[in-house]
Amino acid sequence: MKQLNRNAGFTLIEIMVVMVILGLLVAIVAPNILGRSDQARVTVAQTQMSNIANALDLYRLDNGSYPSTQQGLQALVSKPSGSPEPKNWNPDGYLKNVPQDPWDNDYQYISPGVNGPYDLFSYGSDGREGGEGDAADISVQDNPDK
Repeated sequence: MKQLNRNAGFTLIEIMVVMVILGLLVAIVAPNILGRSDQARVTVAQTQMSNIANALDLYRLDNGSYPSTQQGLQALVSKPSGSPEPKNWNPDGYLKNVPQDPWDNDYQYISPGVNGPYDLFSYGSDGREGGEGDAADISVQDNPDK
């Protein structure tokens, strides 16, 4: 008959110690990781707006002006109608598509803008004007890369 080994397993105390250690690690690490996702979305929005701004600049170089507010950012994807009429629109377009911000909202475009030839911005995580933190408005004019 085979004899059972009493040392083949973990005691309740050992399991509790491991659980406490894991709990402490989660309590220390989780806030650092969870807070980063909001900042990452803001960074993605700034990068996307910088790419859109570059496409807008190329559009202006080809056509002599930026698209109007009515023509919107879609003028970077397909040839717009209306005024101002694009003089030399690139048949390949300037963007493959107009991205949405990381919170699945449309980027806001106004031309002529209050802060320059155009205003390009996102309303942030809340999708409304104003706000603080990741809910704050993000403007291409605030981006140091543009």
